[in-house]
Amino acid sequence: MKKNMGNTDRIIRVVLAIVFVALYYAGIVTGTVGVILLILAAVFVLTSLVSVCPLYAPFGIKTFCAPKEEASKE
Repeated sequence: MKKNMGNTDRIIRVVLAIVFVALYYAGIVTGTVGVILLILAAVFVLTSLVSVCPLYAPFGIKTFCAPKEEASKE
């Protein structure tokens, strides 16, 4: 699959994953909601590692800037 996530998107996802895990282990969020947040945190980390978000593909969303090509070649 082609990468469709930029660095900013990846960093935000990892930070959110850390927050979700911290909330769960601090006992602030428990039960079903806590488990859902842990699963979401795992998905965020996994998608950040591979730089691909499957939900972006159907909508054609890309959160990275493509490298600029040379404007003129001599």
